[in-house]
Amino acid sequence: MTAQTDSWNKGLNTTLEVEDKEIYDLIQKEKWRQYSCLELIASENFTSQAVMEANGSALTNKYSEGLPGARYYGGNEFVDQIENLCRERALQAFDLDPTKWGVNVQPYSGSTANFSAFTAILAPHDRIMGLDLPSGGHLTHGYATAKKKVSSSAIYFESLPYQVDMTTGYLDYDKLEANAALFRPRLIICGASAYPQEWDYARLRKIADQHGAYLMSDMAHISGLVAGKEAANPFEYCDLVTTTTHKTLRGPRAGLIFFRRAPKGEKHSDLEDKVNFAVFPSNQGGPHNNTIAGIAVALKQAASPEFKLYAKQVRANAVAIADALKGYGYKLVTDGTVNHLVLWDLRTVGLTGSKMEKICDLVNITLNKNAVHGDTSALTPGGVRIGTSALASRSLKEADCVKVAEFLHRACQIAIKVQATSGKLIKDFVAALESSDDVKVLREDVKKFAMSFPMPGFDPASVPESARH
Repeated sequence: MTAQTDSWNKGLNTTLEVEDKEIYDLIQKEKWRQYSCLELIASENFTSQAVMEANGSALTNKYSEGLPGARYYGGNEFVDQIENLCRERALQAFDLDPTKWGVNVQPYSGSTANFSAFTAILAPHDRIMGLDLPSGGHLTHGYATAKKKVSSSAIYFESLPYQVDMTTGYLDYDKLEANAALFRPRLIICGASAYPQEWDYARLRKIADQHGAYLMSDMAHISGLVAGKEAANPFEYCDLVTTTTHKTLRGPRAGLIFFRRAPKGEKHSDLEDKVNFAVFPSNQGGPHNNTIAGIAVALKQAASPEFKLYAKQVRANAVAIADALKGYGYKLVTDGTVNHLVLWDLRTVGLTGSKMEKICDLVNITLNKNAVHGDTSALTPGGVRIGTSALASRSLKEADCVKVAEFLHRACQIAIKVQATSGKLIKDFVAALESSDDVKVLREDVKKFAMSFPMPGFDPASVPESARH
């Protein structure tokens, strides 16, 4: 005998297309946008189909506050196995000895991972030093303006940012060391969202040790390069390492906190308990088990030989774009890149990053406006940030990235031409772009080029014709 479905349950097993056509159609349009555009936002990437399947699984139904083996809910026998697998794979992906390092895989994002790490080792009003946002740092590293404390790390802790050299764009370690001697921080944070060069972790460790400070790396942007052996290893020198799980790591959107382990009574012996308590119950409730499963899949992929080839290609693509842009006569922060991103200084050609972002949107290229050293406004910054993680995920190689740089050059020249007649107001600038024949031609060229490469995660052929406009 087949049980009848109650009226209030009739919609629970219908497809999204049937149940909510409006949301379904928007998702299809977004899929086509991703396929027909060149994705150059340095903090974005494309996951594999396997990661998407795990992230969209029935695991989203389960509550599991606590850690494996010590949950506050029953029915977690399989969730425990998944989280333990994820923790093991996180250590394997970065070649970490489980007797010396542990990891919490529950943070909902990189920002919550950072704040939980701060909660674990700091008291309110403790002093922190992180890279200033206009120098390429991240909001969560203690950013504040002259008028307002912007991030929670600046609200709850005393923050003194360090900066890059205003002439070269490189980190000014000498000034950092001098300021640390005056400020005496409890924590020094290394890591950035827009810094195209390597970090001197040994120097930072030395500075931290002069003041008995913790050293924490936020490797969110470069964690895939670290796993792929294409970036310096922060684990050699840092006490804590945080990261997002998307970006160069190519997983779902979430965060990880790595912490040193040590025998009881030794330095770092209390970090594990402090970090785990800071994540739950201090800052979060139940972990997102579906996302943790997706992270586990991505970490398995990140430990593979193929991923090392991927990481190498990401770097090679960034260098190809940087060299090509320099060949057109443009100025780059630090005159190039050694990682996955290029910071393009547009001030020398009279454009703002905001205007470059707008024209790129109109020609099927996604990138973001970004402050460059010396900027005074976050709303109209002088540059744009270009990343190559998503391009490599779509199988673009160096020669293809030279073509991408050509598209960027064409967009820049159109923007300069249009700005000369439209004036400085961005609404007038955008209106003029929308009626430009040059913009329409470039958009079609970019679209045709982008659609010649494979798309990870889903089959573009499955997108309905109605969503392809």
